[in-house]
Amino acid sequence: MLRTSLKPRVEKVDELVKVFKVALEVAKRVKDCKCELDGLLAGFNGAYIEPGPSGALTRGKIDVLPTGRNFYAVNPMAIPTPAAWKVGIETAEKLIRHYLERHGRYPETVGQVLWSIDGYKADGEQLAQILYLFGTRPVWASDGSVRGIEVIPLKELGRPRIDVVVRISGILRDTLPNYIYLIDDAVSKVVALDEPPEMNFVRKHYLERLEELKKLGVGREEEARCRVWCSPPGTYGTGVNYAVEASAWRSGEDLAKVWVQWSCYMYTRNSFGKPSPEALIMSLKTVDLVTRNHISDEHDPFNCCCYFAYHGGFYNTVKNLTGREVEVVVVDTRDVSFTDVRTIKNEIERIVRAKLLNPAWIERMKRHGYRGASEFSRKILHLYGWSATTNMVADWVFDEIAKTYVLDDEMRQWFEQNNIWALEEIARRLIEAAERGLWKTSAELLKRLKEAYAEIEGVLEETMVGVGESEIQGGTIRLISPDEVEVWKKKLSEVERAWKRVK
Repeated sequence: MLRTSLKPRVEKVDELVKVFKVALEVAKRVKDCKCELDGLLAGFNGAYIEPGPSGALTRGKIDVLPTGRNFYAVNPMAIPTPAAWKVGIETAEKLIRHYLERHGRYPETVGQVLWSIDGYKADGEQLAQILYLFGTRPVWASDGSVRGIEVIPLKELGRPRIDVVVRISGILRDTLPNYIYLIDDAVSKVVALDEPPEMNFVRKHYLERLEELKKLGVGREEEARCRVWCSPPGTYGTGVNYAVEASAWRSGEDLAKVWVQWSCYMYTRNSFGKPSPEALIMSLKTVDLVTRNHISDEHDPFNCCCYFAYHGGFYNTVKNLTGREVEVVVVDTRDVSFTDVRTIKNEIERIVRAKLLNPAWIERMKRHGYRGASEFSRKILHLYGWSATTNMVADWVFDEIAKTYVLDDEMRQWFEQNNIWALEEIARRLIEAAERGLWKTSAELLKRLKEAYAEIEGVLEETMVGVGESEIQGGTIRLISPDEVEVWKKKLSEVERAWKRVK
């Protein structure tokens, strides 16, 4: 009896000892970081520098210490790691639960925006999430490398196999091709299973797509099986950011077709960049949920145009193609001990409150003068991009942006002294949002905004005196359609045909 009662206490002591051992190891590695200078001098002398891994300490990767070694970015063959697999399972289950709670059924297809940062900083957590949605798992060798994929039996899985459509980035395509191979292997195994369609959405959609492609005479098994899509080899992005920033769109469908044009290249183990717009459009028709993992606040959804172009563009395409209101969320893995699923609307407002409307953040940005003004302008442009692609930027957000950045006299004077061009961009995008119906505000506020914009133009015209013809838009926001530009119209013609045939 005494031995039995002491067992839990002994186990706790053992766990505590393990924690202390890890802490001592971390302390030793931090102390050894003095080799940073030694490594630098060795490099200057052309001497050998010991190699070492890179990564994020905040995700428990203590093996990146000590610094000062000749670091390599990642070992692709060891992705996903067993630790990342645990995070992948948890986030996949939370995604499914998020959808179940709102719709009372399982999502048949999840759209995934997958970037290379998943491999470089998160050890393949989102890749693991995708594999687990399929109902598959990695098989690791004794050295930690992933040597293959195996199917999880339905009895063990306890739910249907969820289909996935993955839009990868060009950098992932170029540097982590193993992602493509693992996903392709997983799909190949799952579509071959003899399971009921209501328990295997991957096979269900594969068979439906195969039949439809055969009728159109444009595909075969590989097109029906493909789940990874990207731009053509050697190119990057989705094109949506260019259309938005150039005001070269009139409807969400315009942006959807641009997204398809740039994304309709299939990537499998056997094909690397083969165009198949029909197959992509078919796969998008079953998407119920569009997501992306957010692993760190070193970046935020307003930081780069790619966030709204990939993620917002994906959602916008499915919505315009199907006419359905699909879910669009972000999976928050900044703290792997507290992962979360948030709607894009909530995520947008989180960043707006934390940065764009946060007086402390604004003051810190103002210290950077011209560059700080550029950061204000860039983030507000990307906020507008999210509105253009999702229409999920609330009216109050634009109201407060206008009052804080354009209608505040002190702020306007600061812009005039540091970067009047940034202020012109902010005011113009706000007016464009109102003219497109993305922002509904009071007539009084809009009047004040247009008056302020006229004053900004006056300052810019004075600035341009003596330097040649001005390119200022002159108070009108020129909105165009891709059909009005011959080269764009020609490039989109194949997508137009596929869109009409499949839709």
